[in-house]
Amino acid sequence: MTLFLRNANRPGRGPRPRGVFVTLCAGAAVFALAALTALAPPPPTEDAQVEAQAAARQTAGYAQPDQTVAVPESAVAAAISRDGFAAAPGLETYTSGSTNRDWAELVLYLAGFPVSESNVTVMMRWMRQENGPDDWWLRNNPLNNGWGSGGGSGLGSYDNLVTAAENVGNALHGNSGYSAIVAGFASSAPTAQIEAAIWASPWASSHYANGSHWAYTPVPEYASPPGTWG
Repeated sequence: MTLFLRNANRPGRGPRPRGVFVTLCAGAAVFALAALTALAPPPPTEDAQVEAQAAARQTAGYAQPDQTVAVPESAVAAAISRDGFAAAPGLETYTSGSTNRDWAELVLYLAGFPVSESNVTVMMRWMRQENGPDDWWLRNNPLNNGWGSGGGSGLGSYDNLVTAAENVGNALHGNSGYSAIVAGFASSAPTAQIEAAIWASPWASSHYANGSHWAYTPVPEYASPPGTWG
């Protein structure tokens, strides 16, 4: 923009051409600004800024170059211990079988005794003394248990073998005369200790001839007929 100023203090003389001078000054300023803008370097890119900041931090000691660690050959890695997981058998597992061994395990489970190999061995020998191994399911009462079977001297029967197993556990825990048997099964005692407790108990009036009628050979496994387990 061009400005023309008049000097009121100088009468009789024409206006001083100051407008031309102001115009020249303004043009020079615009030219100088344009020249500076043209000569200024372009702004740095984002990658360049990041690299510059990283270099500045490293110079200031905030960042360190990559480091390596030497591990001696004698170093041994620490052992890591992990918890193990196991599934415990339940009622469905023990009632899914059909053999005399399955029934022996079911009795121990329902009575709250450990289903250990020694306990199963004694139970299967005991079943053989009461009924033969090939018809161990006779009257659905493998141990000729009179508890809840409705028959005197253990000659009653049960609706199925599962009910029979429940009643064996009830009989053992419900009669103080069987306490030594219970203690033996509960601790998975040696087979001879549990068997001696059975002979001495009132379970059989014959007391199995104090063990002289007891057989120790392995008991073969036999499956019961369909429908006997309920």
